[in-house]
Amino acid sequence: MLHSVRIQGMADDDAVAARFDLDHADAHELLLDDEAYGWVRRAAFGGTAGWSLTDRGRAEDDRRLAEELADVDARSLVEQAHERFGPLNARLLQACTDWQLLPEKDDRLTPNHHTDAEWDSRVLDELGALRDELRPLVASLASVLARFEGYDTRFAAALDRARDGQGEWVTGTGISSCHTVWMELHEDLLSTLGIPREAEPEGPEGAAGR
Repeated sequence: MLHSVRIQGMADDDAVAARFDLDHADAHELLLDDEAYGWVRRAAFGGTAGWSLTDRGRAEDDRRLAEELADVDARSLVEQAHERFGPLNARLLQACTDWQLLPEKDDRLTPNHHTDAEWDSRVLDELGALRDELRPLVASLASVLARFEGYDTRFAAALDRARDGQGEWVTGTGISSCHTVWMELHEDLLSTLGIPREAEPEGPEGAAGR
């Protein structure tokens, strides 16, 4: 429960349960228990509401993740995956920026209204290349930590929707878009290794953020 909330940032009962295919009623009861422990709290931002971690909850999740990593003796493997992920992450953020912005001569921050088919096709091709590189990385992680399973298939499913003309599945929020899935994987890697997000390099200007 704690980790599902953590990697999603903020999520309602349905999203928390669905992330790891848990029973909805059980998930709700566990979230109430976690709230009583002071590990999660109900939060609202704009028109979105759900659960978010407290500092105490983050510390508890950190403790559990550290124990899990030690139990499976997988720190070296996860560190190697994180190193491989870094260059891919820079490419993903650039692709998201390119999906959102179409620089013009006098304005680098011109919104992309998706009227340039060649530009958009190039972005989708780059996302396709990232999908292919994501598969072995996720397979390696899932071989020691089963909770990493599915990131590659969720990313591929979002890309398929985008290629079918549903452009919101590249960087959309509130759905399992390419960007959303990627950011969840990033958070999963960082939290597993105990690396603060602020210690990671910044992405390109204009890239979608959580």
